[in-house]
Amino acid sequence: MESYRHQRNTSSKDKMSTFTFDSTLIDEFTGIKGSIGVGSFVLSISHVLCSKLILIFFQYLAIVIAMILGYALLNSFTSSSSPSTKTSLTASTQTHSTKEDEEKPDPPRNFTAKQLRYFDGTTEANSKEPKPVYLSLNGTVFDVSTGRGFYGPGGPYEMFAGHECGVALSKMSFNTEFLDNVLACNTLNHGEKMELENWIQKFTHYKCYPIMGKLVPQENMPDPNRILSRNVLIMNKGDGVIPEGYATAPIYVAAKGKVYDMSFGGVTFYGKDCAYCLFAGHDASRALAKMSLDVKDVENSDISDLTEKENQVLHDWIKTFEERKGYPVVGIMG
Repeated sequence: MESYRHQRNTSSKDKMSTFTFDSTLIDEFTGIKGSIGVGSFVLSISHVLCSKLILIFFQYLAIVIAMILGYALLNSFTSSSSPSTKTSLTASTQTHSTKEDEEKPDPPRNFTAKQLRYFDGTTEANSKEPKPVYLSLNGTVFDVSTGRGFYGPGGPYEMFAGHECGVALSKMSFNTEFLDNVLACNTLNHGEKMELENWIQKFTHYKCYPIMGKLVPQENMPDPNRILSRNVLIMNKGDGVIPEGYATAPIYVAAKGKVYDMSFGGVTFYGKDCAYCLFAGHDASRALAKMSLDVKDVENSDISDLTEKENQVLHDWIKTFEERKGYPVVGIMG
């Protein structure tokens, strides 16, 4: 019995010694006293954390699956209804684009005195619609159509519609002798110049009348009988230097020997990227006669082989340039 107890005690001590040895070794290895106890605690914590992480993983997995299913359903619905949706969107975009084009203001242009007189607010003969009301102050042309009650037919200042009236307004005069003389604005006295500037500021910033361009006085226009070479012609395509007193650079187009400046009302046709921009800086006689936008016709000015019908078409173009549009002749081809 005693022998058994002795053996049991010895065995227990051996186990304790082994445990002590093992724990001591682990403590020394880890540098933490009581590592086994800590390890047990850590193990317990790790078990709890793992359980929570697994739970979180499955929760996120469920969310991802739900998102994928939702996207698939939405995509299926969109695909089934896409034709009408796309058509509607395209129509909406085109409508918006069209409205922007309609609302886009015209680029600045040059005016002759004769062209300006057209814009007097009276009824247009063909359309039976009232014409816009323009007037010029020291060469700057304003659209005063929103002030039609003042400057249109029957208004107190109707005599100014379609005219240069800088001198008249600076003198507060209704005398017609002070109309249509841009250059006389330079001869005003100090007080009159101040009054003219007040009118310009009022039109520009208070009334906010749109500026349409510049009135070029006849004295500043090129000689219509001067001889122009092809080199001069091609240098005036609307992208050159803007002369003093002009709103935009000249655009020269020749037709049957005469050179016209299309910057006087034709910028939207012959300006950059416009319908007839190919004609700018060229003798377009052949192309106009043939109603052609072919570069070969634009660069070939020979009209000796035109048919009778083509000659009549060219004649009609020239008539439009001179009578309906009023493009000024700025030279003749040499």
